Amino acid sequence: MRLISLILILILPGAVAAQDWSLLKEPGTVALMRHALAPGVGDPANFDLEDCSTQRVLDERGREQARQIGTAMREAGIQFDAVWTSQWCRCVDTAELLDMGTPEEFPALNSHFAGQGDPEGQAAEVMARIAKTPEDARLLLVTHQVNVSELSGTGTTSGEIIVTRRTDDGLEVVGRIAVSP
Repeated sequence: MRLISLILILILPGAVAAQDWSLLKEPGTVALMRHALAPGVGDPANFDLEDCSTQRVLDERGREQARQIGTAMREAGIQFDAVWTSQWCRCVDTAELLDMGTPEEFPALNSHFAGQGDPEGQAAEVMARIAKTPEDARLLLVTHQVNVSELSGTGTTSGEIIVTRRTDDGLEVVGRIAVSP
């Protein structure tokens, strides 16, 4: 019976997430978060950065997902020294709903999906800004799947957090946290 209980604890999503939350408490953590659930792919042809009605935005499940993640982080005692976000409405809304600090819009975190933007240049700008922060600063970056992939070398799902540490060669993935909407 003990073995069955142990197996259940290890495979339950909440148990895995609880294990991973502690990674966010480590000094120097850089948490790369893909915005919460915003159904669809890319943005409409009439996309306007200043007009959320022209963008793919969070649906109610995405707003609830962002709130749940923020609540779980606060309950786990997680704090960030800075929260940076893409200027896209779905990222800004995610960052605000997390309620983990005042989000600062950072254009280098804007999407470079489908040929827009400059993946390498934006990643270099993000890494340069990270390098200017104290080594023990805990950072939360709310951005897009393509940006997370460029910075970490791994894909991600909506609302997932890729936990990284700074190295001389960039960011090293040390964990993943996913909370279903």
